[in-house]
Amino acid sequence: MRERLAAMILPGASDTAGCVDLLGELEALKNTATAAQAQLAVALEESTKAAEAEQGIRADRRGRAVPNQVGAATQQSPHAGSAFLSTARVWLTGMPHTFGALCLGILSQWRATLLVREPSHLTAEHRAQIDEQICGPANLPTLARTGTRRLIARVKELAGELDVHACVKRRAKAVAQRCVSVRPAPDLMVYLTALVPMQQGVQAYAQLKKHAEAAKAAGDGRGTGQLMADTLIERLTGREPGHADDVPVTINLLVSDQTLLAEGDRPGVVVEGMSAGAGVVPGPVARNLVAQGIDADVAWLRTVYVAPGGRLVASTSKARFHPQGMADLLRAREQGVCATPWCDAQVRHIDHVTPHAEGGPTSLDNGQGLCARCNHAKQSPGWTQSATESEGRQAVETVTPTGHSYTFVAPEPPEPLRETPPAWTPAVGVTGPRDGRVPRSRYSIERSAPRHSGTIAYRPRRRRRASSRRPRADLAWAHIR
Repeated sequence: MRERLAAMILPGASDTAGCVDLLGELEALKNTATAAQAQLAVALEESTKAAEAEQGIRADRRGRAVPNQVGAATQQSPHAGSAFLSTARVWLTGMPHTFGALCLGILSQWRATLLVREPSHLTAEHRAQIDEQICGPANLPTLARTGTRRLIARVKELAGELDVHACVKRRAKAVAQRCVSVRPAPDLMVYLTALVPMQQGVQAYAQLKKHAEAAKAAGDGRGTGQLMADTLIERLTGREPGHADDVPVTINLLVSDQTLLAEGDRPGVVVEGMSAGAGVVPGPVARNLVAQGIDADVAWLRTVYVAPGGRLVASTSKARFHPQGMADLLRAREQGVCATPWCDAQVRHIDHVTPHAEGGPTSLDNGQGLCARCNHAKQSPGWTQSATESEGRQAVETVTPTGHSYTFVAPEPPEPLRETPPAWTPAVGVTGPRDGRVPRSRYSIERSAPRHSGTIAYRPRRRRRASSRRPRADLAWAHIR
């Protein structure tokens, strides 16, 4: 199907109506394919739970590795696979009209997911009523032309009419889940996000904006957004204006000596060690970060040795758990990200590839950094892992209970400085050897000269004034008896 779709004949350049029609049909086809994936994911979960029940596995542990299989099959993280599996389960069991609209291509995956998420605080009976009133056969024409914002507003309106007390409880639960998070952004920036009640968030934003507008009126050349961001950091850190960077923090930076000392262009990597996770840092920016730390006397440099093929130098230990130094090295090898393919979570567990109970050693080659979900999933029945090598670097091959294999290859570490020293260093006033001659230093010549011939003399070339005569042959490296 994919080959035929990729090789299909497209409308001509002048057939604009045909292009629009084909775009719409392909979008509907994507939505229908999502519905088919939902059915397959639920069927996989049910069959896996049934097989594990026959093996006597506890009910709370049955099927816990299915989200990892769903995520790997769809090339997503296990968290995204778990979210899709949960939504698909609701589509098939509790919201058949929403699933029918998805099969017909009227609803997109995102809109169908919102229809599951918004009434999640209601009972199954009330969700079924909303499902029929929004996506029932009689309402499909209206659904097809309703925007996402109006659709969610209609769902909230129906939820308030059906069970207002459940809506109040949901709001109280949301207030209890207030938090602050940070995640990486492009260009070595981060998003500092606060999830707070609406009135508190609006009040904080208004105060920051008022202060920024007053500063601009006083002649500050920064933009309003810059002033608001700087004021927020200064007030949170308790620093004077303009000194927000003085707060000491820990940043684990993986960078090569070539970039650090020789002005190389290879980027560095911010390894897990802060809640923002990992990120690529340009070479000049990495040097600037280290230089600022050294100037403030707060920088520590640790050497990590890498083999020429890109492998970290192996080290073994007799301990049951990985020592702290080895655990830090494993985090540096994975560059702070879980070693499961397509998983973007941070490293939380240092795990044995071959379990310790099965004789697996506590070593770099048998170690890996995983998130909590992936570490628990690989312990399910039918999952096997083996340490291997690919492209000269450490790799781990994972085989799922269905026989599918996925290989994770450790990221390429920063390239170390490997400059070849010059073959010879000429003395002052001495030119290089002629073509075809292999130069040797005076020291090596004296050591290798036969005893009966004496020491080979070494005569530097004399400087002469420029003239129009034809230059003589270079005899600076001639052997004189």
